Amino acid sequence: MAKMSPLRRRMIEDMTIRNLSPATQQSYVHAVSKFSRYFGTSPDRLGLEDVRAYQVHLISNSLNQVVCALRFFYGVTLDQATIPERIPYAREPRKLPTVLSADEVVRFLEAVSSLKARVALTTAYAAGLRVSEVAALRVGDIDSQRMVMRIEHGKGGKERYVMLSEQLLGTCGATGVWRGPSRSCSLAARPTRRSIPPFFTRLAVRRRPRRGSTSG
Repeated sequence: MAKMSPLRRRMIEDMTIRNLSPATQQSYVHAVSKFSRYFGTSPDRLGLEDVRAYQVHLISNSLNQVVCALRFFYGVTLDQATIPERIPYAREPRKLPTVLSADEVVRFLEAVSSLKARVALTTAYAAGLRVSEVAALRVGDIDSQRMVMRIEHGKGGKERYVMLSEQLLGTCGATGVWRGPSRSCSLAARPTRRSIPPFFTRLAVRRRPRRGSTSG
């Protein structure tokens, strides 16, 4: 196994101190490594003109990701405060996103055979959540009184609240996650977070048929 260079170790430590995610750290290290290999020398020996030449070489969809990595490397790891602001981002053309019609969304969700997957996708669509946020959602995060959902560990490790719509709450109720006329959470009180199973795992367990039961 190759020994890590002091320069790479320092950059990783700088990113760790700033709480960058492991995926971002890996991406930045990879980008700076490619930059170094392109010129065949250590990146701390390269300057702003080298960065510009590399940008011209890199004109592609990945350019701005590389720019982020190099701005961090020069500004933080090499502590050259004047360089990052002189490394420009590529201007990206604005494109309108492809938006499904309400009918297309309904047909898509109805085509998902798994109950757990269908509710997960419905939640992601209705609340505008990322995949990781939906996967980490727990029963105790859902507040049917205030009609909000608490999202932990979102992008950048930030927490936030998102609105809980009546339609989404109705979907949860139809699957048996909610009980009683007030549609309160199936857990009477909010226990410690370690004791709360993930929301969709709990949903799957609640809907699993009992042993020995027969379908009528």
